[in-house]
Amino acid sequence: MSVAENEAIRVIEVKENPLLRRKEVKLRVDHFGKGTPRRNEIREYVAKLYNVPVDVVFVVKIKTEYGMNISTVTVHVYESRERALEIESEYIIIRNEGKKEEKGGNQ
Repeated sequence: MSVAENEAIRVIEVKENPLLRRKEVKLRVDHFGKGTPRRNEIREYVAKLYNVPVDVVFVVKIKTEYGMNISTVTVHVYESRERALEIESEYIIIRNEGKKEEKGGNQ
């Protein structure tokens, strides 16, 4: 994610979770004059910040304050891809990787 002049990202909190073998990171993103940041941009930024591959970073929640251009983001950074797939909910994985479910039936 290229941080623009009018966009700032700050790490608010980092929790080590040794049981789940992940870091739980909270970010504050100030995005004045822009919309809510995209998950893939946040994933790339966090991966670069912690020097890990993008496929072990999962954005769990993005909450934008009403009427403001400030978002609070919750991110999980796993030790391995396999561990992430065991722990994270399927819908979180789909949201982060952009895979669409195929519809069955007559098309």
